[in-house]
Amino acid sequence: MEMTRITLPPITAAGEVTTFYSFESGTARSVALSNMAVLLAGRNNATVPVLMIDWDTESPGLHHYFDQHDDRPGLLEYFEACRDHIELLARTAAPLSDVKMARQVLEAVDWEPYVERVDHSRPLYLMRAGRFDDRYGERADRVDWDGLFAACPALFRCFADHLARRFRHVLVDARSGRSAAVSICTTLLPRKLVALFTPNQRSLEGLAGVVTRSIEYRCSHEEAQRPLLVYPLPCSIDSADCARRLQWRRGDPQKGLAGYQPALEKLLRESYGLAQLSLDSYLDEVQLQQTNAMSSGDHLSVRADPEGDRFSLTRTFETLLDWVADGHFPWQSHAEVGLLTNISAARLLSADGISTAVSVPLAADLKRLGDLYRRQGRERQAQQCYEESTRLRQRLLGEDHADTRLSRSCLADLLRKVGKLDEAKFLYEQLADDCQRLFGADHPDTLAAQSGLAATLAQLGDFAAALPLHEQIVEAWDKLSGPDHVMTLASIAAQADTIISSGNPERGRFLYERVRFGRERLLGSEHEDTLRSTERLSLLLCQLGETAQAIKLQESVVRARERHAGAEHRYTVQAREALAEILAVRGDLDAVLAIQETLVRSHKLRLGAEHPDTLSAQLRLSSTLGEKGYLDAARSLQEHVVNLHERILGMDDIETLYSKKLLSETLSSQGNTSAARTLSETVQKGNDRLRHIGMASGPHESDRGELGTKAAILEVRGAAASPKSLAQELDKLKDLKLHSPREARELADSLSPMVLGPNVATPLRRKGVKMIKEVYMHQGDKDALLAFGEAVQSFFEEALLEAAGGKQAGGQ
Repeated sequence: MEMTRITLPPITAAGEVTTFYSFESGTARSVALSNMAVLLAGRNNATVPVLMIDWDTESPGLHHYFDQHDDRPGLLEYFEACRDHIELLARTAAPLSDVKMARQVLEAVDWEPYVERVDHSRPLYLMRAGRFDDRYGERADRVDWDGLFAACPALFRCFADHLARRFRHVLVDARSGRSAAVSICTTLLPRKLVALFTPNQRSLEGLAGVVTRSIEYRCSHEEAQRPLLVYPLPCSIDSADCARRLQWRRGDPQKGLAGYQPALEKLLRESYGLAQLSLDSYLDEVQLQQTNAMSSGDHLSVRADPEGDRFSLTRTFETLLDWVADGHFPWQSHAEVGLLTNISAARLLSADGISTAVSVPLAADLKRLGDLYRRQGRERQAQQCYEESTRLRQRLLGEDHADTRLSRSCLADLLRKVGKLDEAKFLYEQLADDCQRLFGADHPDTLAAQSGLAATLAQLGDFAAALPLHEQIVEAWDKLSGPDHVMTLASIAAQADTIISSGNPERGRFLYERVRFGRERLLGSEHEDTLRSTERLSLLLCQLGETAQAIKLQESVVRARERHAGAEHRYTVQAREALAEILAVRGDLDAVLAIQETLVRSHKLRLGAEHPDTLSAQLRLSSTLGEKGYLDAARSLQEHVVNLHERILGMDDIETLYSKKLLSETLSSQGNTSAARTLSETVQKGNDRLRHIGMASGPHESDRGELGTKAAILEVRGAAASPKSLAQELDKLKDLKLHSPREARELADSLSPMVLGPNVATPLRRKGVKMIKEVYMHQGDKDALLAFGEAVQSFFEEALLEAAGGKQAGGQ
């Protein structure tokens, strides 16, 4: 019988195989696959060839969605033919490697008779489960998938590659549950796995088991070591019941209910070896709501409504394709995925010779992506985006264009934040000169550039230049907008930061109070800017020894945060942590302990027991327990964190080494010097290996900064002695200061980084700072005294910035 050959639109690169799997709810899985197939085939003016494969031979149904009822062969008949040809080769041909045998079989058995076109408005094709005759059930039960794999292990992997050379997308509808067929579909075939689950623990646990086995198999079998991207898809979501929907997603520890998002994040972290990831943005977008279409198995029209509202299946599946189609990770935010897609498309068009019309929007998207990366703390990627955006705008728009100046300003501010101060200073000087030339000395753009320059000069320690410039900016804003304008107050706040850094905290206090009262009148007592000013003032008062007033102010910040953001919001958590620091200065360790225990519980409920923020909170709690003398409890908590760090991050990650260092100090305080020495040597060896390797220790580690910087942080952290040993060393310094100036100087030099460590109680730190300064003053070493004074000021400045949520002075 003569057969009409299939003619497909050409594809420029090999396609991809995506399996759709659900432990339960086969209807939702098939609906999702068929609808996404329709959408994919309609892309690029309906020129994207898509093949659907119905591998659910036990309960086939994809052909019903496209009204295909004629009698024709499909998957079962195709692999029966492959089995027969394998047996023929085994009898007649010389022994072949698995891959060569698979390729010969696939070339010999033509796939086209088993594939049918199901949509003549777009290149959408189906390989149905089989020929549905009277013997279909018997033949489906008789298929030995395990035996076929044993006869030719490379067959299924090569089958996937064989079809991916013809179709841009091959979508496989795997059967539910667990079976040999499921293993083939989830482990051997795909590059991507869309994993559906319903709102019950059984479905989620079944999915997690299949995902874990698939990734473990690929990691342990050399021939199968290909990437597998997993996209969890919650379905049957009740969109009308907000409380129930949120409870299922986030969990409710009070009722003993675990949320699916923390479980999925843990699964993906462990599967991909990541220290931290968030599915917030992804799961905000791709929950499949319960609809009649999902229940009955309806499929999208071949002309999907482009104006579907946010409750439509069309909108949900289109959004899911934003991640799946181009292979973005589910922990990337939707905003990042959209920008990356736009940038990639613009680069392709630019390569074809289209310049200004494409490159100007490209520069804008790069700047937006840089903003996004900066908010996420990914400074290296942000810098790359800002630099490229600046170059494009300089070339296309000119140096004086507003967009060019904006990109340069963003780049300068980032460089200042990451400590590249000379480069930042150069850019700010250029900006200030250009703005003054274009608009005059008192224009807002000129003042903004000068404000950034003043902050940079202050960080460089050039207070002689920074302070007059701040004064000039404040006067200009006062003249331009009045003393109570929001920008005037922001310029005063920036001036106060520099004055404090220069060593005049009392003057800084006066300015902070002025800013706080001004913002309170203008914006309200609980406006974000007012709260930030209040928090900075409270920390400064703590530094000045006025702890009672500092506690009162910080408690007001905590109450406001709880009212407006909720008890578990990160700003509320930061406010509580700042309050704990102030209470520690006052010596109220019981109150500190209560706050830190609350924070640990909060992190566990909100983020999960293994989240990095939870582990950091536990380490801070362990330090306070140690200060209180509860060394056994401190040691137990530190051992717990060390074990988790080793499992999640690896032996040589900087966080693992830091937690080990704290544990070694606790062991030393307990008198277990042998174990402490062994652990300390382990930390030193790990630190040396990090320095020697000169590269990131784990996936995405490069996003967190250069290794040299992290190793330096480790040294500072490692230098932080336990409270008991530091107090003893300071007592020793007191005696040596009177009897042996040389030894006192050596000890003061060694203690200077220790007293500025992050886990030293503030009273002990203040005592140490005072004693070290006395040693340097007694010996008349002005250079050492100045250097140490700058280190102390830098420490407190960083503490202020960190407590205020990492806000830059220029943004006040």
